Amino acid sequence: MAIKFLRPALVAAAAVLVLGAGLVAGTDTTADDAYAAGAPVTTPIPPASAAPAKTVSPVGALFANGSHFCTASVVHSGGGDLVLTAAHCVKDGMSFAPSYHDGVAPLGMWTVTDVAVADGWTSSADPDLDFAFLTVRQAGNPASLESLTGANVLGTDRGFDHTITLTGYPDTTDSPVVCTGTTTRSDTYQQRVACPGFPDGTSGGPWVADGAVIGVIGGYELGGDTPDVSYSAYFDDDIAKLYASATS
Repeated sequence: MAIKFLRPALVAAAAVLVLGAGLVAGTDTTADDAYAAGAPVTTPIPPASAAPAKTVSPVGALFANGSHFCTASVVHSGGGDLVLTAAHCVKDGMSFAPSYHDGVAPLGMWTVTDVAVADGWTSSADPDLDFAFLTVRQAGNPASLESLTGANVLGTDRGFDHTITLTGYPDTTDSPVVCTGTTTRSDTYQQRVACPGFPDGTSGGPWVADGAVIGVIGGYELGGDTPDVSYSAYFDDDIAKLYASATS
């Protein structure tokens, strides 16, 4: 059987502060496909060879030890420095490459400086809490990440039936795969979508509907036991509270 991410998470044991819940304020920037928003990329960062021009996207790849292993996306926040992924992707030494494509990181690497996961994930890896917020910084860059990539808003309590755009980075490729699919309910706090070609490495990939991220690949079987069906924890007050703690 295949799952979206095979390695165990290395999560800090610190408790997450729970603050008031609520929906995130909206923005005018959306990313309903992998490269829907932003300016043309003109500055390739390794490799040195030229790559096809793309537009900047809030979606990117998570790296550790020189290789990408999961997917993440920029979520709107006051500081403009917040990234969303699956909790089971969290490990030491992570960095984020927004808009990564064809082996090129057009905006460079952004170091993860802080991680917020739910207490229930830390204590028991509850699949209904398989989401995490990462705070990122880039040394020497005064601009916020969100100002460069745009962001999706966090969508909570939206129900289970949506047409979404799903984006992820397979371990074996240096460009994302993208699919449009229809979500359904698979359990009390789990949702699923049938999209072919989402193997290991696509965990944390955002489920985007009308400019809001309403899920990430994760949850049941760490995102699914086949590349053709993906799962996500349902986004309700649990992730709203975690967002509040990550942005306080």
